[in-house]
Amino acid sequence: MLLADSRKWREHGHMATWLDFKELTKYLKMPQSTLYRLVQSGQLPGHKVGRSWRFDRDEIDRWIKKEEKPLSRASK
Repeated sequence: MLLADSRKWREHGHMATWLDFKELTKYLKMPQSTLYRLVQSGQLPGHKVGRSWRFDRDEIDRWIKKEEKPLSRASK
């Protein structure tokens, strides 16, 4: 299956935005090696399409919010 350059396709009545590994590294500003380790361990949501990985941007955004750690306030 080939994805359009826009990486968008119809899924469950909404437009999903799909990123490849290169786009994901730019989007998250993280090294590819770190992201690869996270997806291989099942911590990062991703979908294997043939030999390539694809990432739904909405799933990635939810993963970021879930992984966020609250900043601790400095004592006064």
